[in-house]
Amino acid sequence: MLTLDLARRLAAAGVLWEPQPGDRFAIDVDTLTDQTYWISDLTIELHHYADQSVLGFNGTTEWALDSVGLDQTVWLPREDQLRELLGDRLRSVHHETAAVWRVVTNDGQRERHTTNDDLECAYAEALLDLC
Repeated sequence: MLTLDLARRLAAAGVLWEPQPGDRFAIDVDTLTDQTYWISDLTIELHHYADQSVLGFNGTTEWALDSVGLDQTVWLPREDQLRELLGDRLRSVHHETAAVWRVVTNDGQRERHTTNDDLECAYAEALLDLC
């Protein structure tokens, strides 16, 4: 999974976020940065009553956090979103070793190589290298 540090670096480099359902993010406050949140249109919880289980369709289930400003959040783009941001600059992705991914990009002038043991982090570092 993409690290918070890399996500912050992407934001600082100017990678813009237009929040959509399914997006992951962190709230950039010291006591909350270890939590990952997802944007969802609907939260469904499993409830157990006596001898039956039911699926409850709810609004928000978070602890009285009604809203948070985007300026207090950090987008944690998924693998598919990072590939989309790389676009046609992405040339190839493969395992360098059993534990390391290599992402090859081209900025129109030269080929660039980025490696990381996490594929999302490798994509993010490749994107940062192109910014």
